[in-house]
Amino acid sequence: MLKEKELKTPGLFEALIPIIVLIVLLALNVMLFEDPLGGPNQIVLIIAAAVATIVGLRLNMSFNQLLKGAVNSIMASMPAILILLLIGALAGTWLISGIVPSMIFYGLKVLNPTIFLVASAIVCSIVSVATGSSWSTVATVGIALLGIGKAMGIHEGLIAGAIISGAYFGDKISPMSDTTNLAPAMAGTDLFTHIRYMLYTTVPSILITLLIFLLIGFNLDKSGSVENANALSAAIETKFNITPLVFIVPAVVIWMIVKKVNAIPALLIGSLLGGIFAIIFQPQIIEEIFRSNFKWDAEKDPLPGYAAQSYSAVMNAISSEVRLSSGNEIASELLRSRGMYGMMNTIWLIITALSFGGIMEEAGLLHRITQPMVKKVRSTGALVTTTAGSCLFVNVTASDQYLSIVVPGKMFAKTYKKLGLAPQNLSRTLEDSGTVTSVLVPWNTCGATQTAVLGVSTYVYAPFAFFNIISPFMTILFAYLNIKIARLKSSEVKDVHPANISDEPEDKPVDYLQ
Repeated sequence: MLKEKELKTPGLFEALIPIIVLIVLLALNVMLFEDPLGGPNQIVLIIAAAVATIVGLRLNMSFNQLLKGAVNSIMASMPAILILLLIGALAGTWLISGIVPSMIFYGLKVLNPTIFLVASAIVCSIVSVATGSSWSTVATVGIALLGIGKAMGIHEGLIAGAIISGAYFGDKISPMSDTTNLAPAMAGTDLFTHIRYMLYTTVPSILITLLIFLLIGFNLDKSGSVENANALSAAIETKFNITPLVFIVPAVVIWMIVKKVNAIPALLIGSLLGGIFAIIFQPQIIEEIFRSNFKWDAEKDPLPGYAAQSYSAVMNAISSEVRLSSGNEIASELLRSRGMYGMMNTIWLIITALSFGGIMEEAGLLHRITQPMVKKVRSTGALVTTTAGSCLFVNVTASDQYLSIVVPGKMFAKTYKKLGLAPQNLSRTLEDSGTVTSVLVPWNTCGATQTAVLGVSTYVYAPFAFFNIISPFMTILFAYLNIKIARLKSSEVKDVHPANISDEPEDKPVDYLQ
């Protein structure tokens, strides 16, 4: 019988080769392509995954083992992919039912450009705290706020930055958020200690963010904003039957999420209710979609019954692109959705990114790259900085928000204990650096999703997602200034669970819903 070959430990440069290939080719794509997320970046991730596979084979790992790592990484994110598809469906039916148009219509009545960015961040914060989900927040009120902001003539990157800042603030501190539960589990502390301790850095970060948006609001060019808003309101009112009754649907969805109903059935029910409300309140939209997509010639053939029209229009809104005609240019841009079909490119990006991350993790290359950092840390500030950098590194390389919490959490727990630091220091750093920076990486599941949902490139909104940018620096600043750094008492050291202080990387992918 053939003996199994002994696995080799990768050298640091060897482990870095796939990362170097990835960075070089991604930079080349940015220079050469107008939309690198439309396919070129996916191909680059496949090439980087192939390079990581070659490195793994050199370490005497089998191809099947490496392939299993990629498959496991993808499978762990299947719930997120299903959620992404359902968000596409929800966007379609909430458009044709008048839900999103009604949000825009009423929002234009109460908001003005000066306070719009601040108000958007606050509204998204409240919804996200209540639901525990940044994805659901962006997919519902976020889409409406984007439409309102565009009508006011505000740059779409600024609008998306405000929406994402608010959504991730709520996601980060809500006890119903999966990442808020995952971080303390990895660090070895309890949920409410984690949240209470995290508020010390999170509140200053969001206050600075709101101040920045307020200052930007005072300096915005407001010429033409009133005329644009009035024109858009008139176009929407002409096109749809505007009624607050349609808000029953988002209220039901938010209620289900608050009641901890799984995101997948909640979004599915929200999508179907949107279709039913379209049939009830927007018969003219149903007929327009039917005529447009099936090119029905009413002069030759009478239209089929309303039931057949309704079924066809709703199915079309759920599955594919809908464009509603309007005499207003801004309205025509807003009154469109891409359904589930519009999410396919994002899913392609996520699958290729997770394949790369899964192979890197399975081959032990991520662990090898971060290992030297752990050994050289000697101070609290350096440890928190290294943890924050590792979270960002895993977000970039593994393309998964959860791995950016799990991998550094498992690796650094023992070091925090050795320096006498309480586990809530680690859990706070994981959230301040892992959760919030995921949306700043275009090929990360979070960055790719928000780009698909809002229709705004990660490269465009990332510079304005101030909360997400400030948070890692805030946690590092607190560490170096020794502000709110909890220390372990000698009696507490024995209470640190050994399962949470291993230097070894996570063996299995973590299956959590976004």
